Amino acid sequence: VQLQASGGGLVKTGESLRLSCVDSRRTSRNNAMGWFRQAPGKEREFVAGISWNSGSTNYADSVKGRFTISRDNAKDTMYLLMNSLKPEDTAIYYCGTYLRSVVGGTPRYWGRGTQVTVSS
Repeated sequence: VQLQASGGGLVKTGESLRLSCVDSRRTSRNNAMGWFRQAPGKEREFVAGISWNSGSTNYADSVKGRFTISRDNAKDTMYLLMNSLKPEDTAIYYCGTYLRSVVGGTPRYWGRGTQVTVSS
């Protein structure tokens, strides 16, 4: 598994971004994947997760109703659509692949993060 996250940037409150995570080795199709984030001075936290076939999704309470996780296994890519962004969403966002088909525990593989900054 080799993951690369992209799509971060600087936006204003209320705007949107879409993050992408590509598995260049094409080995995540049968595994759950997820997005995590880490703000300065804070621990990494779960944001959203998706099962291998997109049959189930999970979200942190702080992003429910604003963020949408999806994946396209044919493209070996996972996405995170982030709407109504708030300054507290500012963090480095990481994608990860679990060693299981549904979300649970901690991802085994991680990609490099992408910075999301939301200005007020």
